[in-house]
Amino acid sequence: MSRIEGALKALKGQGRKALIPYITAGDPHPDVTVDLMHTLVEAGADIIELGVPFSDPMADGPVIQLACERALVHGTSLRQVIGMVKEFRKSDDNTPVVLMGYLNPMEAMGYERFADAAKDAGVDGILTVDLPPEEADEVAPLFTERDLDAIFLLSPTTTDDRIRAISQHSSGYVYYVSIKGVTGSASINVDEVAAKVGHIHELTALPVGVGFGIRDAETAAAVGRVSDGVIVGSVLVDTIARNQADTDQLKRALTDLLHPMREALDSLAS
Repeated sequence: MSRIEGALKALKGQGRKALIPYITAGDPHPDVTVDLMHTLVEAGADIIELGVPFSDPMADGPVIQLACERALVHGTSLRQVIGMVKEFRKSDDNTPVVLMGYLNPMEAMGYERFADAAKDAGVDGILTVDLPPEEADEVAPLFTERDLDAIFLLSPTTTDDRIRAISQHSSGYVYYVSIKGVTGSASINVDEVAAKVGHIHELTALPVGVGFGIRDAETAAAVGRVSDGVIVGSVLVDTIARNQADTDQLKRALTDLLHPMREALDSLAS
């Protein structure tokens, strides 16, 4: 059982929902990332999605695009990101970490070399935004052999047949993109999300995490009622941008944002 599967099963047994924050590795500086990861855990994170900075993050809006730029200015590479996870693991062997990014850096490093390094560092899952499962034949077996969960995206327009097909290639959880657009581009329609997530649950036994558009405790709770976890990204990355000059203030700001979401989700426990 992977760390991701174990964490989600434990939460389900407690009647609780997963809080899954996203930050971009290397933003605002590579030396700060591991400390921020620990801050997220202390504020209530169950799983961390750690973004691998890329020069052309096509699924992301301006907030995360700028985060990638800030990270790349400091030369943050895929190898460095993997090293950050390894450093994080020195004092946290429990919190699952998912690397989220794009195919090009992995391809440049070499798929097998990447998979070996990720496994050795303590990475638990890989979400590659621009790699559909139909084109993952070369990569997916490398992840499976190393017990790395392969996480794929579903969207409001994903057909039933494709949901089933994607689920067959997925492990850990599936990531439902709640809006038609890039990250940070719109407000979430909770009623539409509830209907779609309920339907996805009829087609797959995997947990469903919902991301894009979750900005506050109220929205987190509303989405948590209908999903297995909420994924919070742009609002955290924007907080990093606004507080990047003062690391202590940045950590407090992240905690002030994330902790109320944790409390709101826990209030749903049955």
